[in-house]
Amino acid sequence: MDMLLKLAIVVPVGCLAGRLAKTLKLSNIFGFLIAGIILGPSCSKLLSTQDLTSLSIIAEIAVAILAFKIGSEFVVRDMKKLGTSFMIITFAEVFGTVLVVFATMFFLFQQDFVFSMVMASIAAATAPAAAIMVMRQYRADGPVTRTLLPVTALDGVLGVVLFGIMISITRVVTLGTQISPWQAVGRPLIEIFGSLALGAVLGMALTFFGQKARDSDELLVITLAAILASTAVATALTLSPLLTNIMMGAVLVNLTQNSNRIFFGLNNFIPPVYLLFFTFAGASLDLRIVFQIGFLGLGYIVARAFGKILGAWVGSLGVRAETAVRKHLGIALLPQGGFAIALAMVVRQHQPDISMAVIAIITGSVLLYEIVGPIVAKTAIQKAGEIRGMGSSLR
Repeated sequence: MDMLLKLAIVVPVGCLAGRLAKTLKLSNIFGFLIAGIILGPSCSKLLSTQDLTSLSIIAEIAVAILAFKIGSEFVVRDMKKLGTSFMIITFAEVFGTVLVVFATMFFLFQQDFVFSMVMASIAAATAPAAAIMVMRQYRADGPVTRTLLPVTALDGVLGVVLFGIMISITRVVTLGTQISPWQAVGRPLIEIFGSLALGAVLGMALTFFGQKARDSDELLVITLAAILASTAVATALTLSPLLTNIMMGAVLVNLTQNSNRIFFGLNNFIPPVYLLFFTFAGASLDLRIVFQIGFLGLGYIVARAFGKILGAWVGSLGVRAETAVRKHLGIALLPQGGFAIALAMVVRQHQPDISMAVIAIITGSVLLYEIVGPIVAKTAIQKAGEIRGMGSSLR
């Protein structure tokens, strides 16, 4: 079947699945993933493995845009207003999650070092959508909800940066004895700091040219050109496109007074890209591998939950936060969303040998949390006594 005809089927099926998911009070990402599983090699085989490989450019573009938007969350002036307490909590819950998941994968399940590192770094990512939905629906307010939003914002930035660093390190570990000790230390440092420096330069360039744009259409073209250029240049220089785009977004949002108009224009472009990306991500899931790694996937979910709760508790205790924050913040941070899948797809480019297992575990985790996420978030906020309004019940 012609590729264009396949895409003509994928787009409306994905759109319909996303709409159906929303009627069931689930995110459209859940619908896209299910549509992909149905259309992919594991079920109807409309999309073959070769098709997914040839369309991998869509995944690269989607991940680059996601990284750029993640970087825009790091607004220095907002961080300063909030003080250092939430930063300490965020660092504690992120590193607590990474340590617990790595220990579980490496020591308990005896997985190799690279796989354990990758899984641990992806585990740090949190999806705030479920908690935000509950907060709006029930007009929740209190210490937990006021702490949750800034923590998830910094959590996203820190988690992705940590993943980029981990990928750089695992590349060196994979080479093993083929490199010298100096190269083993120097390569990751050059990749990390080189990526950040490149992102900073491109962010300043985007700020300058963005201010020269005559209208929103021209601004959108300039922004997309910058994202594509940063990805291409970083790849050519063997740097990290992920870290480069994060830094570019962070520099832009801190140097531009009215950066919202850039991201507003970008938001009008990305829905079809996201639809295709998450549908293809679902199609990439091999259901046979899901059954083979059942206990390993369950171990990841349990370890991640324990790490989030323990890390948030330790961080909250360290800053002497309210009792409600210590008890319930970690639970509200459990949901994991679409960006975790984006990180799993990046693994396919750098560590193809372990990518199928990583994609299977992360996709299964995201599908689970898309269903139970609102329930978990509501339970945490309700136990904290912060529900003020009477919204419709969440199932």
